Amino acid sequence: MQLLNQAVVTEHLNMQAAIEAIESLLTQQAAHPNWVKAPERLVIETFSEDKNHSSGSHLSMPATIYDGDQEYTTVKLVTICPDNPSRNMPTTTAIVTVSNNDTGEILAIMDGIYITQVRTAALSGIATKYMAKSDCQSVAVVGCGGMAYEQLHAVMTVRPDIKKVYLWNRNNEGAEQFKTKFARDYAQWDVEIQVCKEIGEAIRDADIINVATRATEGLFGIEQIKSDAHINAVGAYQPSMKEISNDVVAGSNMVVVDDLAGSRHEAGDLIQAHDASDCAWTWDDLSGDLQALVTGELKEDTTKSKKGITLFKSVGAASFDAAVALYIAKQAVQKNIGSLVNW
Repeated sequence: MQLLNQAVVTEHLNMQAAIEAIESLLTQQAAHPNWVKAPERLVIETFSEDKNHSSGSHLSMPATIYDGDQEYTTVKLVTICPDNPSRNMPTTTAIVTVSNNDTGEILAIMDGIYITQVRTAALSGIATKYMAKSDCQSVAVVGCGGMAYEQLHAVMTVRPDIKKVYLWNRNNEGAEQFKTKFARDYAQWDVEIQVCKEIGEAIRDADIINVATRATEGLFGIEQIKSDAHINAVGAYQPSMKEISNDVVAGSNMVVVDDLAGSRHEAGDLIQAHDASDCAWTWDDLSGDLQALVTGELKEDTTKSKKGITLFKSVGAASFDAAVALYIAKQAVQKNIGSLVNW
């Protein structure tokens, strides 16, 4: 069994590999629906009954994947700790196990923080690849936490011609730190990064808008964004949360989710839009899911200069974690990556 800490996972997992692993999974799942199984994840709200603890959650996410030769099981255990930034710790902590179902042998245990960040970002990268204009020049990052960092990485991977990045965060210091870190880590992209004090300033001219927050109400209205903007919304992972306003949802020419079943239970933006009496959008207006985009069942012309607003809503699913974790586990076994432990 290989043990892989966060540094090892980060070293051996790149964004392009994650995007390809998930696209391969979606293509495989379309051709062989029974090869991938991912029951609805278990979410338990964590203790928040005194002033010293903010509301968080613990998630258990199992999945099995048959790759045409062998079947594997991955299990990701995640704890979301809203108070962690004040402790100089990541908001999301996670661990992933990968096992061979033929023998039950655990192939690898790995840190899941970077896997979670990269797989979430890879989903947005895939959505951007198929939904955003091909000539995008700018991207706005709304919310500059841990998830947002790799979101920008993914968008830049599929739209490398972007020249301008706008950052907005409730805490301006967080945006400044984001700017410094991204410019240092990804110097290969010649982009101008601007920290904005107001959210309207950040999104006004953006071709792509990445939103990753714990907001409970819409952060901007449709009149504040470009008429052909593409939005990647990866926060609001509970029904009580919301970061995309009803008018943006209803005014989008295309609304796509990563997971059809999960979104109906967890996509707070869409759940609240559907339930609102003054919002015209319902689940019947959903365009489809990421699998339909990748396989070509659902197509969007990204060359049109005026194509309307497109919205991608992600809540995550264990199968996506499984695809990325399985890629790393196979690499670890084949190349002896990490630390070998006799269990």
